[in-house]
Amino acid sequence: MKLTVEFPSVSYRWGPEGIIQLAQAVEKIGYDQLDMFDHVVMGFATETRPDSRYPPKMPIMEAIVMLSFIAAATKTIGLGTEVLVLPQRNPTLTAKQISTLDTLSGGRVRLGVGVGWQESEYQALGHGFDNRGKRMDEAISLLRSYWSEESISLTSDFNQIEAMAMEPKPPQGKDLPIWIGGSGAAALRRVGQLGDGWLAMSGLSDKQMNEAKEKIVQHAEKAGRDPSKLGWQMMLDNPPRDKAGKGFYSDKDRILAAADRIKGLGFEWMAINVTAIFQSGARSVEALTDSLVAIHDDLHSRFD
Repeated sequence: MKLTVEFPSVSYRWGPEGIIQLAQAVEKIGYDQLDMFDHVVMGFATETRPDSRYPPKMPIMEAIVMLSFIAAATKTIGLGTEVLVLPQRNPTLTAKQISTLDTLSGGRVRLGVGVGWQESEYQALGHGFDNRGKRMDEAISLLRSYWSEESISLTSDFNQIEAMAMEPKPPQGKDLPIWIGGSGAAALRRVGQLGDGWLAMSGLSDKQMNEAKEKIVQHAEKAGRDPSKLGWQMMLDNPPRDKAGKGFYSDKDRILAAADRIKGLGFEWMAINVTAIFQSGARSVEALTDSLVAIHDDLHSRFD
């Protein structure tokens, strides 16, 4: 079993030193992966749109910048996004940013991507919302081209690129892993056809989860890919939206029950949401570190 920590943007409250202290603690404890979630802006409710899923003033640090900052202070832990909203970003610039991060971190990057859900955020960034799935598929292929090919050309509805080079290539080249989030039909198809792994939320029933995994396998086989090479990760619990959810990480029995379920469903990665640990009452770097030590030890004792 491998463990991912979804690093909290709220760590900015403790300044640069606090961010580094927490990131180094995560690595020292023995977690395998440190991921950042992604939103650039959050929308207020207006006359034409309802409340957002999250508070509009929720603090969110930019994912790639944060990972670069953390990369300089860590040595071995994997670094990634969970998930970067890829279609609202320029794919050429994103390819360069991720390639640079992989180079400077010594090949430690795993890119998690998704299409997102917030139309107002797309509008604020100057991108269309309705065609985000098509742009996502094209962007994934374009990233791999930039990371591996000498000369890149592409003319489409979304990109006009003629004989361009991007150097240096990332240490992982075209094998830099791209994992995909989402549970809709298009997302499952995308994982099987284009992705290296699936980043699953925990909200689906066991039956739905097994059906989703089977659809991914079918799409991979249809595309001539080996489904045994796909990675599988699930969050221990969905981001909390009520009092019960905010108490999840203060209840060892609930954590272990969720982990047992994930293991039983055939996922080899589990993701721990540190923002939710903060919401459960661990309000300092030291308190978060203590919680992460306990969770790590409990899970490894359970499965090792």
